Amino acid sequence: MLMWTRRGRGLVLAAFALVVFVVFVAPIVTVVAAAFAGHWTGPLPADLGFANFDRAMSGEQAASLSVSLQTALLAGAVSLILGTWAALAAREAPGWWRRCTDAVFHLPVAVPSVAIGLGVLIAFNERPVLLGGTKWIVILAHSVLVLAYAFSAVAAALDRLDPGYREAAESLGASPVRVLCQVTLPLLLPALGAAAGLAVALSMGELGATIMVYPATWKTLPVGIFAQTDRGEVFDAAASTTLLVLVTLIALILLGRLRSRAALR
Repeated sequence: MLMWTRRGRGLVLAAFALVVFVVFVAPIVTVVAAAFAGHWTGPLPADLGFANFDRAMSGEQAASLSVSLQTALLAGAVSLILGTWAALAAREAPGWWRRCTDAVFHLPVAVPSVAIGLGVLIAFNERPVLLGGTKWIVILAHSVLVLAYAFSAVAAALDRLDPGYREAAESLGASPVRVLCQVTLPLLLPALGAAAGLAVALSMGELGATIMVYPATWKTLPVGIFAQTDRGEVFDAAASTTLLVLVTLIALILLGRLRSRAALR
């Protein structure tokens, strides 16, 4: 076959590298280049400098970056707690109940995020649970969207977990709560770290549901970037996007270090 020859492998690797460059690398490089540009009328950006970043790190955009980070951390924590609880409960439930739980928790993935935002806005814009116009409706919408990923990560880790650890602890007289806190959850720490990182990353870049529910006092950075591009402020939007990516990567690196330390224990 073609791929088993040296030339064939080279062609396959070259095609793969080209796809990766066009789909992933080139757009990111273009955004970063535009973030430093004063204008871009030729093949390369001109008047390079940090003026766009100065504007992105001050005023409304800086506040929006802080809002995005706070929303991501809170939504990640909520989704991690609820997803872990649901995965643990579903593991002990009958097969049909587990399948129903899996379907319900993955429902937000199957529908557009705009639909989730509209549903949250309608459901929580009246008493007795009135969240409209507050930051909590944004956090709730983000939690609903990332909950499926947290649930999936923990459920998959539970399926791979050796039941012998729990059985040994139970045979020694450990209560269910002690088994959960001292055996199951410590073994799940790497999966919990991965779920938290994924939830934070997805929340940091979420736009579809946010734009349906956000109040003027709690505007995330993706909404601000969308507004900038809508006004034609492309270079300012590129600087804000670069900062958003950088902060997200830093958050993921920190969570990854916690995950690595948990895995070594």
